[in-house]
Amino acid sequence: MKTIIVYSSQTGFTKKYSEWLAEELGGETISVKEASKKDDDFFDSFDAIVYGGWVAVEKIHKLDWFTSRMAKWRGKKLAVFCTGASPATYSGVNTLLDKALNDEQEKYAKVFYCPGGLDYSKMSLGSKMLMKTFSAMLKSKKNKTEDEKAMAEHVSASCDMTDRKYLAPIIEYLRK
Repeated sequence: MKTIIVYSSQTGFTKKYSEWLAEELGGETISVKEASKKDDDFFDSFDAIVYGGWVAVEKIHKLDWFTSRMAKWRGKKLAVFCTGASPATYSGVNTLLDKALNDEQEKYAKVFYCPGGLDYSKMSLGSKMLMKTFSAMLKSKKNKTEDEKAMAEHVSASCDMTDRKYLAPIIEYLRK
């Protein structure tokens, strides 16, 4: 199965997963910036197209690039994965995944989550400020839920939660 993984990565976690996935599937990777420059027929030779993006403010970055092309790719195996600073067990992950695609798009693609992390040294100033504000808000909140306690811990400093094991469901889905 000829596979391409298109990705958007701000600090490297999504790119890392994309490269690991390409290794596992014998596929290739391309940044969404480069993919945007390609004609539609560039994707014709691929059997599977995967989009990987990072999560910010409960949305998958540049997902619209992928979803706007899905109708053209209906005969292909389609998947989306996203990375974020939340542990895989965080309850907000399921909400994010449920909202990523509409009912029609869910007929043709599936969405997955891979815990990434935070690398404050590689973030844009705006992203750093957003995350630091979010961290401060969580820390100051009284009566935190278990999810909020875990999230406050995870966003307080740079961390790397990447693990190849999170790719297993994506690989299984694509190989069906």
